[in-house]
Amino acid sequence: MKKLSLVMSMLLLVLVGGCSGKFTSEEYVRDDVDFAAVQRIAVLPMQNFTNDQFAHERARNIAITQLLALQVADVVDRGIVDSVMTEEVIDPRQPIDIINLKRLGQRLNVQAFLLGSVDMVDNKKTGSVDYPQLAITFRLVEAQSSIVIWQSSARWTSETITGRIFGISPTDSFHVNIQLIRNMMRSLAKN
Repeated sequence: MKKLSLVMSMLLLVLVGGCSGKFTSEEYVRDDVDFAAVQRIAVLPMQNFTNDQFAHERARNIAITQLLALQVADVVDRGIVDSVMTEEVIDPRQPIDIINLKRLGQRLNVQAFLLGSVDMVDNKKTGSVDYPQLAITFRLVEAQSSIVIWQSSARWTSETITGRIFGISPTDSFHVNIQLIRNMMRSLAKN
């Protein structure tokens, strides 16, 4: 009876541990930066390298939520950011040059910008099950110098070995977005 209980406990741990998905990432953190000095961040419009026309908007919204939830810094409302960009005649679909970035930083009174791209949105089909996958790159850029002080590229897939073996339904694409971005922002929150 004890053996059966131990086997069941181990199986439960494997199932719980293997059901959420797989997170992989690479990260850069600049050594000579005092992240405590970054009190206020503006999250700029993101680039979208996928066929999902709204992937970049979802990523931006979730990134703002996670920055606030993890108390990384205060975040300027995206409506204000977009309005100031329009006033400054900055095209959100184009890279921002150093002059416009400095001016935007002054207008928004921020120490840094979060920029990024959605690099992949996919559903991997294994048998009859679709496993959502997402890859994102974020970078935190110092407002006055335009130097990248933190960058993370990460991928999340909801496919797991235990999920495939036991036929467990994968996490939906919205939760894949949240889990991936939360993990990326946790890294930033530690600095």
